[in-house]
Amino acid sequence: MKYSMFIGRWQPWHAGHRWLIDQRLNEDKNVLICVREVSKDDKNPYNPLDVKENIEKELRDLIQQNRVKVIVIPDIESVNYGRGVGYDIIEHVPPQKVGEISATKIREELVNKKILK
Repeated sequence: MKYSMFIGRWQPWHAGHRWLIDQRLNEDKNVLICVREVSKDDKNPYNPLDVKENIEKELRDLIQQNRVKVIVIPDIESVNYGRGVGYDIIEHVPPQKVGEISATKIREELVNKKILK
C-alpha cells in the first residue's frame, strides 16, 4: 500500500493541517504523517509522542480505516531525491483563509489561556 507523506512539527495540529492532508485523502490516496522529533522550545511546546497521540485522536476514524498512519521520525535538515525515484513531489497551496491559520498564534492563545506554559 502506498502513502502520500507529509513531514511536519504539527505544533499543534490545526484546521490548516487537516486541509492539507485532505487534499490527498479526497483523491482517494492514503496519508503518512511524519512527526519530526524536535526539541521542546517556544515554537515546539509539545514532545513528538504527545503530538503523535494528539493527531491520532483527531484522525482516529481514518487510522482505523487504514487511510492514515502517524509516525515519529528523526528531525531532518532536508528532503532529497534522485532521478526516477518512483514518486511525485507535490506542493499544495491553500486558499487564503486556510493559509492564514497560524500555529504560532494558536500557541500564543493557549499560553494566554494558561492551557500551555
